[in-house]
Amino acid sequence: MKIYTRTGDDGTTGLFGGDRVSKDHLRIHAYGTIDELNSVVGLARTYRPDPRTAEILDLIQRDLFVLGSDLAAPRDVKSQHSIRVDNDRVAKIERLIDELDVQLPALRNFILPGGTPCAALLHLARNVCRRAERLAVACQAQEDVGPVVIRFLNRLSDLLFVLARRVNREAGVEDAVWKKT
Repeated sequence: MKIYTRTGDDGTTGLFGGDRVSKDHLRIHAYGTIDELNSVVGLARTYRPDPRTAEILDLIQRDLFVLGSDLAAPRDVKSQHSIRVDNDRVAKIERLIDELDVQLPALRNFILPGGTPCAALLHLARNVCRRAERLAVACQAQEDVGPVVIRFLNRLSDLLFVLARRVNREAGVEDAVWKKT
């Protein structure tokens, strides 16, 4: 099987179900940003975080594939092969946030992104996640992206924030507190 198909040479791409849309369609921007987010999370994993964080990052990457598949399939596509994010995935993220957050000092100030290279990348991943969320919201204003996509992205950005703080804590690096100047 060849990597290139030439079908996108006209500036269109195929959605799951067969429809073709412009490569600048909001749905394409949304799931392309999910793919970018997955790459940033993968880059963070190369810094070999502690085993629990590595396990959670693996789960996140797998869920991002599901999310990308969900966004690539319009809601009217019914197939045994389509995969959708669901409330169970959101609940799993909430449980992870709760598990990790109790291990961290309470937040009393805004913190600056940074710390270890892995934590800095997780802060970057959070920002990419927020962009994906904004794109999903914009797409939702034009067409149905489903009831869970935006909720999933909102929780995931929180999880990435908590993970960044956890990685710094595990490395003995304090969060850099923002101070009004």
